[in-house]
Amino acid sequence: MEFTLEFDGNEADRNLLDFYDAAQAFGGFQRSLALTTHLIVNGEIITQAPALKNAAILVRPPEVGSWKAVAVVTGTILLSGGVASKDSVLGHLLTSAYDYVISESLGFHVDFEKSLGQQIEEHRAISDEVPRELDQGKFEALIEKVESAVRDLHRPISHSGTAATAILGESQSGLIVRKTGPTLDRATFEYIDVTNLGSDQKSYTGKVSSYNSNTYKGRVYVEDEGRPVPFTLAEVSRDSKTISKIVGSLSANAMDRFDQRAEIRFSALRYESKNGRLKGFLILRVF
Repeated sequence: MEFTLEFDGNEADRNLLDFYDAAQAFGGFQRSLALTTHLIVNGEIITQAPALKNAAILVRPPEVGSWKAVAVVTGTILLSGGVASKDSVLGHLLTSAYDYVISESLGFHVDFEKSLGQQIEEHRAISDEVPRELDQGKFEALIEKVESAVRDLHRPISHSGTAATAILGESQSGLIVRKTGPTLDRATFEYIDVTNLGSDQKSYTGKVSSYNSNTYKGRVYVEDEGRPVPFTLAEVSRDSKTISKIVGSLSANAMDRFDQRAEIRFSALRYESKNGRLKGFLILRVF
């Protein structure tokens, strides 16, 4: 199956891009797609694109009259007549997963339970190809790993200005038939590139949906935001009592996401994008 990254506007309309920026953008395209493919196929997170197993990402030659990169995903598990089939179980999940990862990276919330999570369960019921390890926590970890790659996708827009926008999507013969993630522009770049830490400490209520004990990072679902929000425990809050409350919320939420015992109250500073959108919390205290 194919995925295409296509740039438009400014010099791109004359079939020109800054060489360095184009190289960085296409590298980010390959990395973000490779890490997502590896998770879908193998059920595990990698940090380097060359570590991709049981699949390969090939590139078609550039086309005259456009500025796009066309990637073809192939592999021993995804194969259907020589290339990964968009109609295969894993092929269908790959498109949905890539959309989820790019959208969430850029601050566009997608309800995991009602979208990708539901698809995973449905496909798992009819096929043993779907790795048992696929869950929301794995995808949240993946989003962290591809952040720099998604930032690089913007290079022709954000640095040289040789393009104004870009789109990603599943494609056929280089023509995008299903868009994955939002249109890339200056606003999406500023969201992923700029992170300001506010000075006003506020209280919130939420349920922990993921937590990594090695990095002290996770996500907490805050109803007022309508989405899981990334968080980092500040050094002053990395004590056994606080961590026990975080893990307790995660455990209760995993058993029953409607369980009120999963709720915690916490005070935090806000990480915000340049335009004031909430990107995460620095948790100072859990009550």
